[in-house]
Amino acid sequence: MSTTTSVRPLTTPPHVTTRLERAAPEAIARLGRFGTASIHEAQGRRGAVASHIKPVDPSMRFAGSAFTVVCAPRDNLMLQVAIHYAQPGDVLLVSAGELAQAGTFGDVLGNASKAKGVAAVVTDSGVRDTASLRELGLPVFSGSVSITGTVKETLGPINQPLVFGGQLVHPGDAVVGDADGVVVVRHDEIDRVAALSQAREEHEAELIELYKAGRTTIDLCNLHDVLREKGLTTDIDDVDPDQGLGARP
Repeated sequence: MSTTTSVRPLTTPPHVTTRLERAAPEAIARLGRFGTASIHEAQGRRGAVASHIKPVDPSMRFAGSAFTVVCAPRDNLMLQVAIHYAQPGDVLLVSAGELAQAGTFGDVLGNASKAKGVAAVVTDSGVRDTASLRELGLPVFSGSVSITGTVKETLGPINQPLVFGGQLVHPGDAVVGDADGVVVVRHDEIDRVAALSQAREEHEAELIELYKAGRTTIDLCNLHDVLREKGLTTDIDDVDPDQGLGARP
Protein backbone atom coordinates (compact mmCIF):
# COMPACT_ATOMS: atom_id res chain seq x y z
CA MET A 1 0.00 0.00 0.00
CA SER A 2 1.46 3.36 -1.00
CA THR A 3 1.42 6.37 1.26
CA THR A 4 1.40 9.99 0.27
CA THR A 5 2.30 13.08 2.27
CA SER A 6 -0.05 15.97 1.84
CA VAL A 7 1.49 19.41 1.66
CA ARG A 8 -0.59 22.28 2.95
CA PRO A 9 -0.87 25.27 0.59
CA LEU A 10 0.91 28.37 1.87
CA THR A 11 -1.17 31.07 3.45
CA THR A 12 -0.34 34.58 2.27
CA PRO A 13 1.66 35.59 4.13
CA PRO A 14 2.43 32.62 6.39
CA HIS A 15 2.80 33.14 10.11
CA VAL A 16 6.51 32.29 9.86
CA THR A 17 8.78 33.37 7.05
CA THR A 18 12.19 31.70 7.20
CA ARG A 19 13.75 32.81 3.90
CA LEU A 20 15.55 36.08 4.62
CA GLU A 21 18.05 38.13 2.68
CA ARG A 22 20.65 38.68 5.38
CA ALA A 23 23.71 40.88 4.95
CA ALA A 24 27.11 39.22 4.94
CA PRO A 25 28.48 38.80 8.47
CA GLU A 26 31.53 40.85 7.45
CA ALA A 27 29.31 43.80 6.50
CA ILE A 28 27.41 43.58 9.79
CA ALA A 29 30.72 43.44 11.69
CA ARG A 30 32.03 46.56 9.91
CA LEU A 31 28.91 48.50 10.83
CA GLY A 32 28.93 47.16 14.38
CA ARG A 33 32.30 48.77 15.12
CA PHE A 34 30.63 52.16 15.37
CA GLY A 35 28.48 53.67 18.10
CA THR A 36 24.75 53.92 17.59
CA ALA A 37 24.84 57.72 17.76
CA SER A 38 27.50 57.86 15.03
CA ILE A 39 25.47 55.53 12.81
CA HIS A 40 22.28 57.52 13.39
CA GLU A 41 23.97 60.81 12.53
CA ALA A 42 25.91 59.37 9.59
CA GLN A 43 22.78 58.13 7.85
CA GLY A 44 21.05 61.50 8.05
CA ARG A 45 19.71 61.24 11.59
CA ARG A 46 17.59 58.23 10.70
CA GLY A 47 17.00 54.85 12.31
CA ALA A 48 16.99 55.72 16.02
CA VAL A 49 14.68 53.38 17.94
CA ALA A 50 12.62 54.85 20.80
CA SER A 51 15.00 56.05 23.51
CA HIS A 52 13.41 54.12 26.41
CA ILE A 53 14.57 50.80 24.93
CA LYS A 54 17.89 50.18 26.66
CA PRO A 55 20.19 47.26 27.58
CA VAL A 56 19.80 45.45 30.89
CA ASP A 57 23.56 46.03 31.26
CA PRO A 58 25.20 49.18 29.83
CA SER A 59 28.23 47.14 28.73
CA MET A 60 26.09 45.14 26.31
CA ARG A 61 26.39 45.83 22.59
CA PHE A 62 25.49 43.93 19.45
CA ALA A 63 25.14 44.05 15.68
CA GLY A 64 23.07 41.64 13.62
CA SER A 65 20.27 41.05 11.15
CA ALA A 66 16.69 41.89 12.11
CA PHE A 67 14.48 38.86 12.74
CA THR A 68 11.14 40.51 13.36
CA VAL A 69 8.51 39.07 15.71
CA VAL A 70 5.05 40.28 16.70
CA CYS A 71 3.65 39.07 20.02
CA ALA A 72 0.33 39.93 21.62
CA PRO A 73 0.77 41.96 24.83
CA ARG A 74 1.78 39.76 27.79
CA ASP A 75 2.06 36.76 25.45
CA ASN A 76 5.41 35.30 24.36
CA LEU A 77 4.24 32.40 22.19
CA MET A 78 5.69 33.81 18.97
CA LEU A 79 8.94 34.77 20.68
CA GLN A 80 9.42 31.12 21.57
CA VAL A 81 8.62 30.18 17.96
CA ALA A 82 11.12 32.78 16.72
CA ILE A 83 13.93 31.34 18.83
CA HIS A 84 13.31 27.98 17.16
CA TYR A 85 13.65 29.41 13.64
CA ALA A 86 16.38 31.99 14.29
CA GLN A 87 19.86 31.58 12.84
CA PRO A 88 23.20 32.60 14.35
CA GLY A 89 23.70 36.35 14.13
CA ASP A 90 19.99 37.20 14.09
CA VAL A 91 18.59 39.92 16.33
CA LEU A 92 15.14 39.01 17.64
CA LEU A 93 13.22 42.27 17.36
CA VAL A 94 10.05 41.67 19.36
CA SER A 95 7.08 44.00 19.06
CA ALA A 96 4.78 43.20 21.98
CA GLY A 97 2.50 46.18 22.32
CA GLU A 98 4.95 48.28 24.36
CA LEU A 99 3.43 46.81 27.52
CA ALA A 100 5.76 47.62 30.39
CA GLN A 101 4.11 45.35 32.98
CA ALA A 102 5.09 42.05 31.34
CA GLY A 103 8.12 39.81 31.77
CA THR A 104 8.12 38.41 28.24
CA PHE A 105 11.73 37.16 28.31
CA GLY A 106 13.99 35.80 31.03
CA ASP A 107 16.87 33.49 31.81
CA VAL A 108 15.32 30.28 30.40
CA LEU A 109 14.59 31.81 26.98
CA GLY A 110 17.88 33.65 27.27
CA ASN A 111 19.76 30.38 27.42
CA ALA A 112 17.70 29.02 24.53
CA SER A 113 18.59 32.10 22.47
CA LYS A 114 22.26 31.91 23.41
CA ALA A 115 22.38 28.25 22.38
CA LYS A 116 20.98 29.14 18.96
CA GLY A 117 23.64 31.82 18.42
CA VAL A 118 21.17 34.71 18.52
CA ALA A 119 23.07 38.01 18.52
CA ALA A 120 20.60 39.89 20.73
CA VAL A 121 17.01 40.11 21.88
CA VAL A 122 15.32 43.52 21.68
CA THR A 123 11.74 44.00 22.88
CA ASP A 124 9.49 47.00 23.37
CA SER A 125 7.93 45.16 26.34
CA GLY A 126 9.47 43.94 29.59
CA VAL A 127 12.06 41.36 30.58
CA ARG A 128 12.97 39.73 33.88
CA ASP A 129 15.77 37.67 35.50
CA THR A 130 18.10 40.50 34.59
CA ALA A 131 20.91 39.42 36.92
CA SER A 132 21.01 36.02 35.23
CA LEU A 133 20.82 37.63 31.78
CA ARG A 134 23.79 39.84 32.60
CA GLU A 135 25.74 36.79 33.74
CA LEU A 136 24.72 34.91 30.59
CA GLY A 137 26.19 37.64 28.42
CA LEU A 138 23.43 37.67 25.81
CA PRO A 139 22.67 41.28 24.85
CA VAL A 140 19.09 41.98 25.94
CA PHE A 141 17.44 45.36 25.35
CA SER A 142 13.95 46.15 26.58
CA GLY A 143 11.42 48.86 27.25
CA SER A 144 11.11 47.86 30.90
CA VAL A 145 11.98 45.32 33.58
CA SER A 146 8.99 43.45 34.99
CA ILE A 147 8.44 40.19 36.86
CA THR A 148 4.84 39.81 35.60
CA GLY A 149 4.31 36.45 33.89
CA THR A 150 3.01 35.90 30.36
CA VAL A 151 0.84 33.42 28.48
CA LYS A 152 1.36 31.45 25.27
CA GLU A 153 -1.87 31.89 23.36
CA THR A 154 -1.74 34.08 20.28
CA LEU A 155 -0.27 33.51 16.85
CA GLY A 156 1.40 36.42 15.09
CA PRO A 157 3.72 37.18 12.18
CA ILE A 158 7.43 36.42 12.10
CA ASN A 159 9.64 38.16 9.57
CA GLN A 160 7.17 40.64 8.17
CA PRO A 161 7.93 44.39 8.09
CA LEU A 162 6.89 46.14 11.28
CA VAL A 163 7.14 49.47 13.04
CA PHE A 164 9.33 49.04 16.09
CA GLY A 165 10.18 51.88 18.45
CA GLY A 166 9.00 54.35 15.83
CA GLN A 167 11.11 52.86 13.02
CA LEU A 168 9.98 50.83 10.02
CA VAL A 169 12.06 47.64 10.07
CA HIS A 170 12.29 45.03 7.33
CA PRO A 171 13.57 41.52 8.06
CA GLY A 172 17.26 41.42 7.23
CA ASP A 173 17.90 45.08 8.01
CA ALA A 174 20.95 45.69 10.19
CA VAL A 175 20.35 46.43 13.86
CA VAL A 176 23.05 47.81 16.18
CA GLY A 177 22.74 48.40 19.92
CA ASP A 178 24.92 49.79 22.68
CA ALA A 179 24.58 51.67 25.96
CA ASP A 180 23.03 54.66 24.18
CA GLY A 181 20.24 52.75 22.42
CA VAL A 182 19.36 50.93 19.22
CA VAL A 183 19.62 52.00 15.58
CA VAL A 184 18.34 50.36 12.39
CA VAL A 185 20.07 50.51 8.98
CA ARG A 186 18.38 49.41 5.79
CA HIS A 187 19.78 46.22 4.32
CA ASP A 188 20.84 47.92 1.07
CA GLU A 189 22.56 50.81 2.87
CA ILE A 190 24.84 48.92 5.26
CA ASP A 191 28.11 49.40 3.37
CA ARG A 192 27.43 53.08 2.64
CA VAL A 193 26.44 53.86 6.23
CA ALA A 194 29.49 52.03 7.58
CA ALA A 195 31.74 54.19 5.38
CA LEU A 196 29.93 57.36 6.46
CA SER A 197 30.19 56.34 10.12
CA GLN A 198 33.93 55.78 9.72
CA ALA A 199 34.36 59.24 8.20
CA ARG A 200 32.28 60.82 10.95
CA GLU A 201 34.23 59.20 13.78
CA GLU A 202 37.54 60.19 12.16
CA HIS A 203 36.30 63.80 11.90
CA GLU A 204 35.19 63.78 15.54
CA ALA A 205 38.58 62.44 16.63
CA GLU A 206 40.22 65.36 14.80
CA LEU A 207 37.89 67.83 16.55
CA ILE A 208 38.76 66.40 19.95
CA GLU A 209 42.47 66.89 19.30
CA LEU A 210 41.83 70.49 18.18
CA TYR A 211 39.87 71.19 21.37
CA LYS A 212 42.72 69.80 23.43
CA ALA A 213 45.04 72.15 21.53
CA GLY A 214 43.00 75.18 22.58
CA ARG A 215 40.47 75.69 19.79
CA THR A 216 36.92 76.54 20.86
CA THR A 217 33.45 75.25 20.09
CA ILE A 218 32.36 78.53 18.53
CA ASP A 219 35.44 78.57 16.32
CA LEU A 220 35.30 74.97 15.11
CA CYS A 221 31.52 74.88 14.71
CA ASN A 222 31.50 78.18 12.77
CA LEU A 223 29.04 79.82 15.15
CA HIS A 224 30.29 83.43 15.00
CA ASP A 225 27.88 84.70 12.37
CA VAL A 226 25.04 82.44 13.51
CA LEU A 227 25.11 83.86 17.03
CA ARG A 228 25.42 87.47 15.84
CA GLU A 229 22.50 87.04 13.44
CA LYS A 230 20.38 85.65 16.28
CA GLY A 231 21.20 88.70 18.39
CA LEU A 232 23.33 87.13 21.12
CA THR A 233 24.11 89.59 23.91
CA THR A 234 26.62 89.37 26.76
CA ASP A 235 27.55 91.45 29.79
CA ILE A 236 30.83 92.46 28.12
CA ASP A 237 29.33 93.97 24.96
CA ASP A 238 30.32 97.47 26.15
CA VAL A 239 34.01 96.59 26.33
CA ASP A 240 34.37 93.86 23.70
CA PRO A 241 32.86 94.42 20.25
CA ASP A 242 33.36 90.72 19.54
CA GLN A 243 31.27 89.75 22.64
CA GLY A 244 33.90 87.33 23.83
CA LEU A 245 33.44 85.28 20.67
CA GLY A 246 36.78 86.31 19.26
CA ALA A 247 37.32 87.94 15.91
CA ARG A 248 35.69 86.41 12.87
CA PRO A 249 37.97 83.74 11.41
